[in-house]
Amino acid sequence: MKILQVTPIFVPAKSNGVKVMSHHIAQALAKRGHEVTVYTTDVDAGYSRLRNIRGLEKIDGMNVRYFKNVSNLLAYKYRGYLPVKMFRTVSKEISSFDIIHLHDFRNVLNVIVHHYAQKHAIPYVLDAHGSTPRIGRRVKRGLQRLFDLAFGYRLLRDASRVIALTEVMVNEYKEVGVEQGKIILLAPLPSDPEEFSQLPPSGNFRHKFGIKEKHILMFFGRIHWVKGLDFLVESFHELAQHRSDVILAIVGPDDGYKSTLEGLIERLHISDKVLFTGFLGGEEKLSALVDANVVFQISRYEAGPGASFEAILCNTPIIVSKHTGAGEIVRKTDTGYLVEYGNKDELVDTVQKILDNPAEAMAKTQKAKDYIKTSLSTAKGIKNYENLYQEVVESCKK
Repeated sequence: MKILQVTPIFVPAKSNGVKVMSHHIAQALAKRGHEVTVYTTDVDAGYSRLRNIRGLEKIDGMNVRYFKNVSNLLAYKYRGYLPVKMFRTVSKEISSFDIIHLHDFRNVLNVIVHHYAQKHAIPYVLDAHGSTPRIGRRVKRGLQRLFDLAFGYRLLRDASRVIALTEVMVNEYKEVGVEQGKIILLAPLPSDPEEFSQLPPSGNFRHKFGIKEKHILMFFGRIHWVKGLDFLVESFHELAQHRSDVILAIVGPDDGYKSTLEGLIERLHISDKVLFTGFLGGEEKLSALVDANVVFQISRYEAGPGASFEAILCNTPIIVSKHTGAGEIVRKTDTGYLVEYGNKDELVDTVQKILDNPAEAMAKTQKAKDYIKTSLSTAKGIKNYENLYQEVVESCKK
């Protein structure tokens, strides 16, 4: 098949979130002999080795077309993706594809591709990656509502299928009017375990940042309000009252919340116990996850356990908020520890349990790692996407 993947950011490097998911899908499809093209922007949050790439590139067997973004600052701060010259390219090329896969939900790339897909009768599937709920401050929610009225509802309505990874996401689609019959539930497609087959030795991260404490507690992801970092910091403050052998490492790029978080940390007088590393990728990321004693994903909202599963593949226990899509998957697969969001006592007790019973925590984590490697590999999961694409293409021919 000739398959078009559309995603606002595409970074073929160890990262997180939609960037990893879209890259793994596209790369796995190319390995299986499909002709895969990716439309994306040149936005990479300033930390990719691909920072200066423009135009069409051949990467990992895929044709990746990078469209210059009008303002990277707009993208970094407000997720505003405005790809230059995309209209002309899409109008010329889109009729050559058999199927289109749209990633994310509220972005201009989807709007452009949707217009020409409808014009040329090319079917598409959409994976919102949990982005349909209107989350954020009042102004942001208002802008999200305007997008939905102008474009979003049509994007969902005209899709041949919409992809959900959890029952939480199924319900999110229903809440915005998607019919049950259009929603397909697929197993999560985590990072390829092969990428974690050669882990760096322990101690590299600890040495680089001069960490003396015995236990490293780690958040790994973008620094955003939705990630529940205020809950994590307040809980860590309580934990630090009882033990001096812990440090909290916050690993990831700022997404508009760092200054607020730093203010909270200063008020709690724990600045000397909290480390901000910024974004770490590749070998540095693996070293961080290897050295961590526990990794948190205690978000207010989280679609899937991507970062948590990467931690498990580095032999590190995870704690996840139970009400989220990530929590749903962790509960079903018994791959980590679950806590109620906002319950500081429960979070502190769970951390204490992991630190004081390392053998038990490691046994649970090893069992989870084996499950991910045998049941949730990219090689196995990609067949579900192939079957979905084939079903959509055949149904459109009838």
